[in-house]
Amino acid sequence: MAKQICYCFGFTDEDIEQDVIKNNGYSKILEKIKREKSKGRCNCKELNPKGR
Repeated sequence: MAKQICYCFGFTDEDIEQDVIKNNGYSKILEKIKREKSKGRCNCKELNPKGR
């Protein structure tokens, strides 16, 4: 069962694993999350049940 990694954008650990495979060991998903977070578009504290 996939574990939710990013509550803001809905990515799971399986999404990231597949992205790494697809992109020869590099994850574009993690790039996107970092880029969006730097722009203040992160709602993890509100969306993550653990509040982080």
